[in-house]
Amino acid sequence: MCGISGFYSLTKQFSETDLHSMTNVMSHRGPDAAGFFLNQEKTCGLGHRRLSIIDLSTAANQPMFSQSERYVMVFNGEVYNFKEIAKQLNISPRTNSDTEIILEAFEQRGTEFVHLLNGMFAIAVYDKQKEKLFLFRDRLGVKPLYYFYAENNFAFGSEIKSLLAIDFVAQNIPLNKRVVSTFLYAGYIPERETIYQSIYKLPAGSFALVDKHGFEVVHYWKPEEKITTTVATDFDSAKKELKELLTSSVRYRMISDVPFGTFLSGGIDSSAVTAIAQSVSSHPVKTFSIGFKEAKYNESEYAKKVSKHLGTEHHEFIVTENDALGLMDKMMTVYDEPYADSSGIPTMLVSKLARQYVTMTLSGDGGDELFMGYGAYNWAKRLDNPLVKFFRKPIALSVAQMGERYKRGAQVFNYKTEAHKKSHIFSQEQYFFSEDELNDLLQDNFKHEILFDENFKTKRKLSAAEEQALFDVKYYLKDDLLTKVDIASMQFSLEARTPFLDYRVVEFALNLSEDLKMKNGVAKYLLKEVLYDFVPKEFFERPKWGFSIPLAKWLKTDLHYLLEKYLSEEVVEKCGAVKFEKVKSLVARFEKGEDFLYNRIWVLILLHHWLYNNQK
Repeated sequence: MCGISGFYSLTKQFSETDLHSMTNVMSHRGPDAAGFFLNQEKTCGLGHRRLSIIDLSTAANQPMFSQSERYVMVFNGEVYNFKEIAKQLNISPRTNSDTEIILEAFEQRGTEFVHLLNGMFAIAVYDKQKEKLFLFRDRLGVKPLYYFYAENNFAFGSEIKSLLAIDFVAQNIPLNKRVVSTFLYAGYIPERETIYQSIYKLPAGSFALVDKHGFEVVHYWKPEEKITTTVATDFDSAKKELKELLTSSVRYRMISDVPFGTFLSGGIDSSAVTAIAQSVSSHPVKTFSIGFKEAKYNESEYAKKVSKHLGTEHHEFIVTENDALGLMDKMMTVYDEPYADSSGIPTMLVSKLARQYVTMTLSGDGGDELFMGYGAYNWAKRLDNPLVKFFRKPIALSVAQMGERYKRGAQVFNYKTEAHKKSHIFSQEQYFFSEDELNDLLQDNFKHEILFDENFKTKRKLSAAEEQALFDVKYYLKDDLLTKVDIASMQFSLEARTPFLDYRVVEFALNLSEDLKMKNGVAKYLLKEVLYDFVPKEFFERPKWGFSIPLAKWLKTDLHYLLEKYLSEEVVEKCGAVKFEKVKSLVARFEKGEDFLYNRIWVLILLHHWLYNNQK
């Protein structure tokens, strides 16, 4: 796990000093070593910050040259099946690192080599002979890769801050107004856009080519293209295959030359990953959980129970709300663009604490999206009912007259068009602004179409719930959850690996019958049945609470100062994105008791915090 950076500019717009600046600003991603490459013409540079996980020797440092010395590469992530690839391609390595195998595989197979890789990765390879730069991002987008492209000048980095470290870039990236409405609607900015014009996210499952002719992006993997005409329906064979796939995936992700552990919340996904890891480990696996002292529901007790049953070496951190509040300023700045998922706070907390013991962890990310663990999938089913479709407007009006719990749900019925129904369900499940609300809230020059493309072309007709889950895999999982984990963990030089996002597990889940994901009201049915082979079912017979901060309460108490400052008339008018009278009305409703508005307040604070501190 590392931070990578680099540039390609035939006009020599970028310098060696720029390369060092953009690389070293990410030292938290790789505290163990730094390396640089600049070609003779000074038109291409590559930078690397290393967090040593596999092959700790200096021989595995990057940039790394191919054995022929034609190619040079920097790489962030891990490719778990590198030994099999070496054997398949008859590569005789000089090191024990996956980096070398990736590079030699590229030399043999060209861009097609990416289909051999099982892992999480952002890779940059420069062909010294043909003066071409290639970039690759893993299938699910576990590892980030941002790039700047303007006036035929190209630069890339693992974080936006890497690009901002270059003066030329910082001077040529005006605000991207077209993403503001989508941020207020979803709480994050989906690929390929960012808050800056001319800075983009390289799409997941794609590679890019940069040379004297320009810049081109090619997709090599899309989840919707992996959906087949038939689904797996037999319980016994599906359970056997899922168990085998997860075991293989976890085994791969336990490959490490440094101490590692698992995040264990006590929920289904993290418990499944931990149980399988412990089942194939020769010693107790280190596990980590946190809980708030003040929390009404503390799942850390369940994590402790699972740990005791499995025999892991458990580390439980009970933190105070002040511990979490202490990270709030960091949370508001480390993502480099507006980002509203407040669960980034507990993720940073557990990462910071786990780093005292290990350098790498396994997480349960992806289980909900692949096996239908969210309430959004029930909403998708409800709204697909022809009667509900026909009467949804009067239903929304009726429900809105009921108590607070129902008011917040009434908006789900009020989707604007079928084209954005999936993103609308997500938006209103998360209590962000609806499209209609945004039309009233935004100033005219910030009114833009929602950026999600929800027209999925698949070989098999999907149910409403399956389409909702596919939306989550394509957008929410990648651009919110995986972004959260990458940034939160790497702030503390901790690598996080995601066994559920082995592409083989994903492709299996995409073609698993919905009846095996959600059966008789039981979400994640097949995954739970695999888990129950390791941990008793009764351990999980309780409501799903998750781990979150009490944001609504904090916005009225400890964090009220943020509301007073960033939603003040002075700041709102200066930023010019929204109408102050609408903000004032919203704040008044929230302070009078409509607590369900808290995420609308929060997303407005984050937008104005960013605009106020970054707009020129």
